[in-house]
Amino acid sequence: MAKVIGHARLEQIARRAAGIDLDKNKTARVIDMVEKKLYDLLKVGEENASYNDRQVIWLSDIPLTMGFRLSMQKFRELEEEVPIEDILKFLASKPPLKYPLEAELENKLPEIVGALIYIIAQILKEVSEDNRYPSEDELDKTERILDLTL
Repeated sequence: MAKVIGHARLEQIARRAAGIDLDKNKTARVIDMVEKKLYDLLKVGEENASYNDRQVIWLSDIPLTMGFRLSMQKFRELEEEVPIEDILKFLASKPPLKYPLEAELENKLPEIVGALIYIIAQILKEVSEDNRYPSEDELDKTERILDLTL
């Protein structure tokens, strides 16, 4: 199944974003979190487009809070890249959205995914006792925090 980002790339971004190290099992968990939250954001965008009587999901339909936007900026400052092709392959493997994405939103997908990785890495750093090697329990806690806030 298509993944939104590869393990090595995610590991590199997490290390640069928050100084944490993730093994392959933990990167798989983080990738799952990123994919779930990306799809959740797009589903909310789909609802918002429908409420606004549009048949295209605009960037403005995605609920990006000020904190999320600041995380997008922090991700851009890392000068890391998330390949859009991987994101589009992942989305093609999911149940289709009711409406297509506008070009501006599609072009922002790498930054949105990058911001999700940045946010998860920062939460892991905050909740981790070790601050460098998060445990499975700390990954569980991070996932619960994401579910409550995004």
